[in-house]
Order: sequence, then structure tokens, then C-alpha cells
Amino acid sequence: MKKMLLLICVGIIVFGAGQAMAESKPVQLSLTPDVAIYDRTTRIEGFSLGFWSENPQSAFALGLVNGSTGDSVGFTWGILVNYADNYKGVQWSIVNYNKKNFTGWQSAFYNHTGGMMKGLQTGAVNYAENFKGLQLGIINYAEKASGGVQIGVINILPENKWFTGLPGELAPGMVIVNWRF
Repeated sequence: MKKMLLLICVGIIVFGAGQAMAESKPVQLSLTPDVAIYDRTTRIEGFSLGFWSENPQSAFALGLVNGSTGDSVGFTWGILVNYADNYKGVQWSIVNYNKKNFTGWQSAFYNHTGGMMKGLQTGAVNYAENFKGLQLGIINYAEKASGGVQIGVINILPENKWFTGLPGELAPGMVIVNWRF
């Protein structure tokens, strides 16, 4: 009876692992998220090329518009837009938009992180709801900062107080440089 139970358990584990592996694919080619080789819910672990793609991924994504759903990692290079739920890695485009969290390097005309941004933002306009790292741009804005430096023409950290928290914080708004630690 123990051997039978052991065989059933091993079978379930092997079958489950096979199903999990079948849910990810190494390559995605797409015109739109609905006109693609694989469904938009299929995880891509490798390379994604398309006019507009949208998948959870651990991949290098290249396209006009790249969408990364769920928790995704990699390098995404979008000619126009990169968007993601949560992303770790590198995003290069004209617009980078992260609904929640981002860790890594964003480089675009406009970078937006709606949650925690950890790393580097380089662009004309950089926005982070919560920020830890370095923002380099013309306009840098972080609603909250748990440790970071802004370098640009206009640098805004609203939770800072005017020069009373030196050296840990500078001011709510500054030209050239602002920080909070």
C-alpha cells in the first residue's frame, strides 16, 4: 500500500512539473496580444518579438509596444511604449509605464512607476510613487523616497521639509539636486 501511495505521489509531482513546464514557451511572435503564436497568459522565457506583445515573461522583448503582465523580468526595448505590472530588469522606450513596482533601469522620455521604484530612472520626466535610487532627468518627481538622489532642472520630493532635515533631506523642491535618506 505504501509503494502504491508513493507511486501515485511521484506521478502527481512528475505530471504537475510537466504541466508547469508546458505553460512557458521560449519564443513569442505577435502582431497584437490576441494575434500571436501563444495566448497572452503564456509565460515567455526567452525572446519576444512583435508590434504589440503582452505576456508574463523572463525574456528579451523587442517591439513597438511591449507589455509584461504579472511579475516579469528581463530586458524590454520598446520603440514606443513598455508597460508592466511588476518588472525587474531594463526598460528602454519613449514611454515606460509600470503599474506597480519596478527594480532596475528605466530609460525613456517619460518613466512612470506607480509603486516602489528601486534603481535608476533616466529620462526627460521621471515619476515614482515610492523611490529608492537615482533619478536623472529634466523633471524628477517622487511622492515618497526611502533613500534617493534626484539630479535635474526640477526635482520634487514633497515629503521633504525646507532645509530642516539636513543632511538626511534637502527640500520639497529644488533645482539641480535634491535628496532624501
